[in-house]
Amino acid sequence: MLLNKNIGFMDNTHFFPFLLIAIVFNSCTPMKSSLSLNITQSNIQIIQQIPLGDPSRSNNPLYLPPREIEKNEFKSKKLDQLIDTMYSVMLKKAGVGIAANQIGKQLQVFIIEAKGDNPRYKVLGPVPKQVFINPRITKVSDKRMNFWHGCLSAEGKERGNVATYEWIEYECFDESGNLKQGKLDGFASVIFQHEFRHLLSGTYLDVANHFLSKTELDYEIEMGKIPYFDIVSDTLPLLISGYRVGQTINDYHTKK
Repeated sequence: MLLNKNIGFMDNTHFFPFLLIAIVFNSCTPMKSSLSLNITQSNIQIIQQIPLGDPSRSNNPLYLPPREIEKNEFKSKKLDQLIDTMYSVMLKKAGVGIAANQIGKQLQVFIIEAKGDNPRYKVLGPVPKQVFINPRITKVSDKRMNFWHGCLSAEGKERGNVATYEWIEYECFDESGNLKQGKLDGFASVIFQHEFRHLLSGTYLDVANHFLSKTELDYEIEMGKIPYFDIVSDTLPLLISGYRVGQTINDYHTKK
C-alpha cells in the first residue's frame, strides 16, 4: 500500500471503514468468464494457436492454466451443457478430440472419440466416446510411438511428428463426479495425450521439430518413406514433455 507522507499511517477511525469496503469489493468480483462453466455464445469458435513468443499468449485460454471442476459442479446443467457444446463442435469439425480451452474455457475437461467412418483416421480404428474431467496420468509404457499430429486449433498448419506413450493409465472423474481409472492404448492413447497437451498448455506445434504438409505426408506414407505410428526412440520429442507422471494438472502448472 502507498501512503501519503503527510498523513502517515491511518488512524483506526479512517482505516477500518476503508478496509471493510476493500474486502466487500473483492468478494463481489465476478469470476473470469473463461473460468466459468457458462456457455454464452451460440456460435462457438475454435481458438487457434499463437506463435511461440507472441505476447498475446498471456491472455489466451489455450495457454493459461485450466482450473479443476469443483465438487459442487458435477451433475450440474452447466457442466452438461459445456460437455454437449464441446462434443457438438468436435463433430462439426470432424475432430477426434477436443479440450475445453480450445473453445475458450480454462477448465480441466476433454473428450475423445474416433468414429469408424472418420475419413482422416478410419485406418486406425474406432475409439469410443469418453469424457475426462480433472485427469491425471498415473502410469506409462516404456515404449513410445510416433504420430503425425494435426489439430482443430492449428487449421491450415503443417502436420508435426511427435512421440506419445504406447499406452497410459489414467485417473479422472466422470460427469457425475465418480472417480474413474483406466488404461488406453493404440489410437485412443494418442488422442488422450494430444488433448492432455492442451491442458498442459499449447499444441503439438510447440513441441515438434519435423513438419510436413498434409499432401506431402500422405505421399510419404503411401510410398513407405517415413514411419507412421511405429515404435520410436526417445530422441523424437515427446508430446507431453515436462509432465511428470502422477502430477495433477494443477501441480504441473504450479511447478512449471
